[in-house]
Amino acid sequence: MRRFLPVAGLCLLAACAGNAPRKYVVFFSAGSTELDDNARNVLLQVAEKSKRHPSRIVKVEGYAHAGQDLSADALLAIQRAKAVAQQLSEDGVAGDHIVQTPRAPSSSEGMQVGSRRVEIELANP
Repeated sequence: MRRFLPVAGLCLLAACAGNAPRKYVVFFSAGSTELDDNARNVLLQVAEKSKRHPSRIVKVEGYAHAGQDLSADALLAIQRAKAVAQQLSEDGVAGDHIVQTPRAPSSSEGMQVGSRRVEIELANP
């Protein structure tokens, strides 16, 4: 019986991990809100997965690097999230299943490329 409990615990953890939401990331060029071919391919994957799991919510979080003008950077994060949400909608994701959230601009050293992104997650409601 003692050996059974750890095995049962590991099986339970594995089952939970299999249902964990996956994050998808779309990167942008500096100062841009344009989706390139790689970004469109990622969004097609998200749309297909959303169609297979129609009860899930698609969370879209926009980011931008903090430069000289924080209000312009915050607006860029919003515009990136909107561009992704619009493309997801065009790819068949229901608009009421998309939640957009801009994030505050980040000035982390060495994170300029990482800050030019949108993260997408399919989450349970």
